[in-house]
Amino acid sequence: MSKRPSTLDAEVLLQIDRIGGLSLSPDGSHAVSSVSTPNLEDNRSRSALWVLATSGGAPRPLPRQLTRCGDRDGQPGWSPRGDSIAFVAKREQQGSKDTTPQLYLIPPDGGEARRVSDFAPGVESFKWFADGKRILFAAWVWPGLKSAAEQNRKHKAWAARKETGYATSQAYYRFWDHNIPQDRVLHLLVLDVKTGRIVDLFQGTDYELARDTDGNAAYDIHPGGKRIVFAHDPAATQLLGNRQALVELTLPGGGFRTLASDADWDIALPRYSPDGTRLAAVAANVGRVHTALGQPALIDLGANPLKKQSGQPWRALGADWDLGVDSLLRWSADGQALVFTAEQRGRRPLWRLDLGSGACDVLVPGGSVQGFDLAADVLVTAADSALHPVRVHALRAGQPPLRVEQFNDDLLRDVALGTVEEVSVTGAMGEPVQMWLTYPPGFDAKRKHSVTHMVHGGPYAASGDSFGYRWNPHVFAAAGHVIAQVNFHGSSGFGHAFAHSLMGRQGELELQDIEAGSDWLLQQRWADPQRLFATGGSYGGFLVAWMNGHLPAWPAGRYRAYVCHAGVFDRVATFSADSWPVRPKDLAAKYWEDMPRVLAQSPHAFAARMDTPTLVIHGAQDFRVPDCNGLAYYNTLKARGVDARLLWFPDENHWVLKPRNSLQWYAEFAAWLQRHGQAPASKAGPGRAAKKATKAVKGRPAAPSAATRPAPVAARPGRHL
Repeated sequence: MSKRPSTLDAEVLLQIDRIGGLSLSPDGSHAVSSVSTPNLEDNRSRSALWVLATSGGAPRPLPRQLTRCGDRDGQPGWSPRGDSIAFVAKREQQGSKDTTPQLYLIPPDGGEARRVSDFAPGVESFKWFADGKRILFAAWVWPGLKSAAEQNRKHKAWAARKETGYATSQAYYRFWDHNIPQDRVLHLLVLDVKTGRIVDLFQGTDYELARDTDGNAAYDIHPGGKRIVFAHDPAATQLLGNRQALVELTLPGGGFRTLASDADWDIALPRYSPDGTRLAAVAANVGRVHTALGQPALIDLGANPLKKQSGQPWRALGADWDLGVDSLLRWSADGQALVFTAEQRGRRPLWRLDLGSGACDVLVPGGSVQGFDLAADVLVTAADSALHPVRVHALRAGQPPLRVEQFNDDLLRDVALGTVEEVSVTGAMGEPVQMWLTYPPGFDAKRKHSVTHMVHGGPYAASGDSFGYRWNPHVFAAAGHVIAQVNFHGSSGFGHAFAHSLMGRQGELELQDIEAGSDWLLQQRWADPQRLFATGGSYGGFLVAWMNGHLPAWPAGRYRAYVCHAGVFDRVATFSADSWPVRPKDLAAKYWEDMPRVLAQSPHAFAARMDTPTLVIHGAQDFRVPDCNGLAYYNTLKARGVDARLLWFPDENHWVLKPRNSLQWYAEFAAWLQRHGQAPASKAGPGRAAKKATKAVKGRPAAPSAATRPAPVAARPGRHL
């Protein structure tokens, strides 16, 4: 047996089991989760379903793998009676191989999964009806066809075509890394589990789900089973960033009625209360400003939704609460509270909003809650932190949280991670700005260390108390770097004003914040001023390119080299992105009306000043920041005689997902920093570093007066800091 590595490297990172969505059994005794693991041999990730017991006992049952035959078993959902688990997969069964994802059922005790849908366009997401006899699902269909059989025949003919061109007159035709299926729309359909009969609920209407619908959060089923609610884009032309409205459909064959539609509000993510008398949703006042934060909202279904009451048939909650809901809403069993996640200063707690008092309190504190479910008296959470990947815990009132799985414990038991802490610096406009630091294992404050900024994307996102699989700071820290992650102006979780401050001047405040972070870092005695780097992806890549055009190159400047992953280089060329309807709002200008203002926020307009060596990384399947940006940036640097290197993936999107490509990504990243100033490895060796990692870091100089130090992230039991 080979010796375990003592620090986290890319190969170990790619062995980590990654826990997906959770679904609780109706009695709360068990949860089912999709768990995926990258496979270097096949160069892809495989996912299977696992069943987790949520109750303690002696001995407590171990997690049990439920499915083994599929490559991508996902979206598990427990049936209302608890006698089966539905999931979405592409499999081969009884000589028939799925060409699109289908619905399968499997008993929770194990056995053979059986296909219950035979719908050629495929299944995107689903929810059970309360009777357990029907399943509501979403699928991309040809809107003029009247039956499932017609859809199947059309799909067969479409799949057999020889031409590859994509023709459309739609304004919304691509999203992230895929084209919207040509000539199709996203409908809701009902599957009879016993007979396999499928009925399209939107057939003959103009209704469709929003084209950026992800999973089953856009629709819900009334507890009585005779009504469904869904969010849709009511505009004549669907566009990314359009507001949504809520519509309810009565079954079977009943009419549609609008529950909530307001020109000033985006209302989505509907959820019926347990007794069916109210509907919860997330509402954002986009009429006031397009970056408005999502608030919980309530609709009283006992009232006539077509008759306005006090100006509107629904009401938003928490108007004075300056954080945005970033998950679907769950009702407590008694219908007296809503549970959801919302970012707060680099963490994502689980919150509970009491509908009677209006009090909103943290139910599960950070790290970052990535998923959760409620059933009976049980709450399960899937949460990670800066010090460990996602773990699953079950919570019951009056009892301490119970961890219900051991995924990754053996793999990471002897892997040392460095200390993680947060500091606050004075950034743009004299406002405090959070910066997270990840130190190498065995950090020695008496030695000089290279320092690397990892600039997050978004910009409406944040770095913080979360593990991360694509840009994991511990992997880079293990090579000797101190990793700095600045939550610059624009970051989420710090209030609306902080996030909105970038509009019409992107690059300006963020650069001041990152520079304030560098000022603080370079005053630490352990920081080597000759080895300061800046790296970033997506919006972070834009900022790194922006820095290259606004800061002097080494040795007159402070940064030795940059890494720009999927970054915006040319604002005008980036109008080819899927997000084109939103970008003029962010820039506060359209390029054909106010080119100077757009160019003032575009890195390419400052190319004459770009002299700092840069590794440029991009994927050809990236529709959010098309790869013309990365290629133009690289070509520009080459034309200017600047040291540059290109890593271009023909088969990756905005992220790098294939395991072998991820290894290559990390290797190129590390080699670039090594070449431009990385210090040689410690003579102490990894074994000694691992031992030193368990000791408290001492001897750090006091922070300058402009910065304050909160307490470090608390150590988790059994983990090195």
